[in-house]
Amino acid sequence: MTLSEYLHFLSYTKTLEELWDAHCRQMASFGFDRLIYGYTQYRTETSLGDPEDFVILTNHEKPYLDGFLRDGMYFHAPMLKWALHNEGAASWSIAQEMVASGKLTTQELDVLEFNRSQGVTFGYTVSFTSVSMRSKGAISLSSGGAASQAEVDAMWAKHGDDILLMNNVAHLKILTLPYNAPNRALTKRQREALQWVGDGKTTQDIALLMGLTSATVEKHLRLAREALSVETTAQAVLKASLQNQMFVMEA
Repeated sequence: MTLSEYLHFLSYTKTLEELWDAHCRQMASFGFDRLIYGYTQYRTETSLGDPEDFVILTNHEKPYLDGFLRDGMYFHAPMLKWALHNEGAASWSIAQEMVASGKLTTQELDVLEFNRSQGVTFGYTVSFTSVSMRSKGAISLSSGGAASQAEVDAMWAKHGDDILLMNNVAHLKILTLPYNAPNRALTKRQREALQWVGDGKTTQDIALLMGLTSATVEKHLRLAREALSVETTAQAVLKASLQNQMFVMEA
C-alpha cells in the first residue's frame, strides 16, 4: 500500500488482529520482516509494570520470544533502554557504538549476543511520544534480510519519514482498540457489570438492570477483579478502561 492508502486503512480498521497483520506486511515491504511492538501504562521509576499488563504485538518466532520476552531479557536490551529516555527513531548502530566504547553491562551484551544468535542484528527502534509519565510505547523493526546496518540506514534515509509516520499512526490507532491481556479478558457479564459501576450504579441498581440477584452481580464483579488482578472494583473499572475493554461494540 502507498502511504495514503495505508493511513486510510489504519483510520478504519476495527481490530488489533487486522491492524497488526497489515502493519507487518507494510513494514516487510521496506525489509523489516520481524517486529515487536510493546506498550505499558504502568511504568514506574524502577519497573515497566506487570508483563501480563503489557500490550505486546509481534511476528517473531517462539524461540526468540521465549528468550527475549518470557525470560525477561528485554529489560536489559540497549535499544529498549534508549527508547525509555528518547522519542523518535534510532538506528541500531547506537548499540554497536556502545559495544565499541565499552559502555554496556554484561547483561546488555548478553542480549546483543542472543539477538545475533537469532538473526536479530540490523534494524531500527521507534519510541513513541508518551502522554504520561507512566506510559511508554515502542516498536522494534528488525531487517533479517539486510547484510549490514549501513544497508538498513541507507534504506531509512530514503523512506524513514514515511516509515516513522506509519508507525506513529499505527501506535495511536492501537491505543483506541480493545486489547485482552493474556488470562485477563473479561466475560460479557463481567464487563457489563463494570460498565454499570462506571456509570455510578449501586449493586442493587445493577441487579435490577441486568435481571440478576445482588449476589450474582457481586460474583461478576469479584471475578472481574480477579481477572484484572486488582483489589477493588474502582481499580477494575480503571484498568478495564485503560485496556479499552469497557463499552466495546459487540461483533
